[in-house]
Amino acid sequence: MPRHGKKFLAASKLIDVNKRYSVDEACALVGQTAAMTKRKFDETVDVAIKLGVDPKHADQMVRGAVVLPHGIGKTVKVAVFAKGDKARDAQDAGADIVGAEDLAAKVQEGFMDFDVAIATPDMMGVVGRLGKVLGPRGLMPNPKVGTVTADVAKAVRESKAGKVEFRVEKAGIVHVPVGKASFEAKKLQDNVNAILDTIMRAKPATAKGTYLKGVSVSTTMGPGIKLDTGVITAAHK
Repeated sequence: MPRHGKKFLAASKLIDVNKRYSVDEACALVGQTAAMTKRKFDETVDVAIKLGVDPKHADQMVRGAVVLPHGIGKTVKVAVFAKGDKARDAQDAGADIVGAEDLAAKVQEGFMDFDVAIATPDMMGVVGRLGKVLGPRGLMPNPKVGTVTADVAKAVRESKAGKVEFRVEKAGIVHVPVGKASFEAKKLQDNVNAILDTIMRAKPATAKGTYLKGVSVSTTMGPGIKLDTGVITAAHK
């Protein structure tokens, strides 16, 4: 049985474990729990979504990306693998690191000072060899989430603006950051709704039974607040 500290237990008392909250109620409450725990850093607010899918089957893999209306509250470092005009486009759009074979060599040697990696299609022959390095860190460019693209300027701007990627894990759960504890409730609400809308629209045709099984919102070190999945599902029918 895990033992929690006094701050966590105090924050937990704000939550009715038998209640399923609306998105706006949960986003207001999560700020209150953060105030109770009083951490020395601005905690990240995360959403955990339990889906009725079996990720072992390729046709039930739920993944994608969404640009959050209010970002995630952190500066995102973007690396772009591109050459020529595309490299200049990336630099003009605000990319932090731009390169081709030279950047790939640096990454192979251990350079990982970036949060997002973007590549033009013609660079994937080079970037593909970095799979063992970038893959485990969730940094491998992928066309399904828009990080392998000819329009690198758009991809860079979206990443800087707060684009987040999501992918269902083996247990059928999606974890996504939606902002910081310091965000006002309305901003968190908008971000959570953007994620939920995208997840609901990503429902695989082969998924049977209940698709949205559970949703909870919490800060990095705070208790989870369970949402009313029935209301969310009904809103997306």
